[in-house]
Amino acid sequence: MSEIRDVHERVVQAPAEVVGSLLDRLSATDDPIFPTPAWEPMSFDGPLGVGACGGHGPVRYSVAAYEPGRRVRFAFAPPGNGFHEMTVEPLGPGRCVVRHVLEQDLRGAQLLLWRAVVKAVHGTVVEEVFDNIERVAAGAVESPVRWSPWVRLLHRLNWGRAAAVDIPERAALIRTALDRPAYRDAYRMELLPGMPRDPDGWTGILRDAFPVVAREGGELLMNVDTAGVTARASILVDDRYVTLSTVARADTTRGRLYWGVVRGVHPFMARLMLRRTHRGLALAAPSAGERALAKTGVSSGGPENGLAG
Repeated sequence: MSEIRDVHERVVQAPAEVVGSLLDRLSATDDPIFPTPAWEPMSFDGPLGVGACGGHGPVRYSVAAYEPGRRVRFAFAPPGNGFHEMTVEPLGPGRCVVRHVLEQDLRGAQLLLWRAVVKAVHGTVVEEVFDNIERVAAGAVESPVRWSPWVRLLHRLNWGRAAAVDIPERAALIRTALDRPAYRDAYRMELLPGMPRDPDGWTGILRDAFPVVAREGGELLMNVDTAGVTARASILVDDRYVTLSTVARADTTRGRLYWGVVRGVHPFMARLMLRRTHRGLALAAPSAGERALAKTGVSSGGPENGLAG
C-alpha cells in the first residue's frame, strides 16, 4: 500500500473573501469555477454541505467538512478511501492562496492507475479550477494550464458515448416526417453546462451537408435523401439531452441495395458523429469562469487555455 498526497496551490491577487465566495458556489447551477463543459460537472444530491453525496464523472464522494468561504473536504465513497479538499487562506489585503490537497492509500492496480492515468487528469482539472478562480476573482489568468498530449489523448478516449434510445415524444417533426419508414433509430448524449441549447449549433453532427427543412421548438429536421433512399434526420435539444434521430425508407431497387449495405454501419456512424460533435462543442465552449464574467460584462483578457485536441 502506498500513501498518495497530491498538492496544488496558487496565489490569487484577490481578497480571500472573494475567492471563498466562489468556493461556496461549487456544484451550484451557476458554479463559476468547476471546468465544465470540458469536464463533467461536480454535482450533489443537495446543496453544498456536510452529508451531500455526489461527485464528478465516475469519481464519487461526499462532503465531509465545510467551512463556508474557507474550506470544503470531500471523502471518497467506499470502497475508496481518503479525501480531497480545497482551502482558501488570506495572505494579506487583496491576496490569498487557494490550495487543493488529495490523500489516499492505494495499492496494486489502483496505484498503477493513479500513476499512469488519474494523476495527469486530476492535476489538469484542479489547475483549471484555479484558472477559473483567478479569472473571476482577479479578472485575468496569468499562466493558464495547458493540456499535455497525454491528457488530450485520455480525454478523447474517455469522452462519453451516445446511448441508443427510442425517438423522443418531443421530436414531433421526425415522428411525422415519413409515411411508413422501414428504419428508425435515435441516439442521445447528456448536455453539459455551457453547451449550445439551440439545435442549429449541432448541425455539425452531419457536417452541415444537408438542408434544414423544418424547425419547431428545440427540434431541427434535415433532408438526408441519398441513392434512392428517402431519409430524414432530426436534432432535438431539450432540457437535458441532445438527440440525433433518423428515419429512412428505400424507394427503389438501387435504394434497397444501397441501404442493405449502409444499414449495418449507420448506427456506428451516427454514434460516432454525435460523440465527435458533442466533444468538439464542449472543448470550444467558454469555461465556467468565462461564462460567469460574461454575465457581469467583464472580459478576462487572458490567453487561450489550450483545450484543443
